[in-house]
Amino acid sequence: MFLHLFIVNKSGGLIYHRSLSPKAPKIGTNEWLRIGSTFHSLHAIATEASPLKLPGDKKSGADDGIEEIQAEGMTLKCLQTRTGIKFVITAEPNTTVAVNLGQILREIYVLYTDCCLKDPFYELEMPIRCELFTQGVVNFIQKVERINYSTSSRIR
Repeated sequence: MFLHLFIVNKSGGLIYHRSLSPKAPKIGTNEWLRIGSTFHSLHAIATEASPLKLPGDKKSGADDGIEEIQAEGMTLKCLQTRTGIKFVITAEPNTTVAVNLGQILREIYVLYTDCCLKDPFYELEMPIRCELFTQGVVNFIQKVERINYSTSSRIR
């Protein structure tokens, strides 16, 4: 089960956050802002501290930052775009989905490009206040959870 989705811009500002489940811990706005900037900082530190460098350079979009964290209480997956925006999803530990978390983030990125970047009133790097995007995320997550539920019930 998915818990939270948050999106951080290239300067470390939180531009979107959403709980994806009623089981998700309730987090206040100030805490979300802190989480977004802290994750951005840790991602940057991980990029600099990585002993292995990915082929390419910053201009090509290669990045050595945090891609996944598995902890006892949750799994976190991050997708950083070539423009530096980070899409992050958290899920319950050992969440098995028919589609992996990376693919889910790529689909949410497609929703972002279709709904937000094509909106003439949306300004890059600013908070996302696009109802079409929010509804698209909700519908997509529900669809993935239905697929996952039907797949897991067939396995049992």
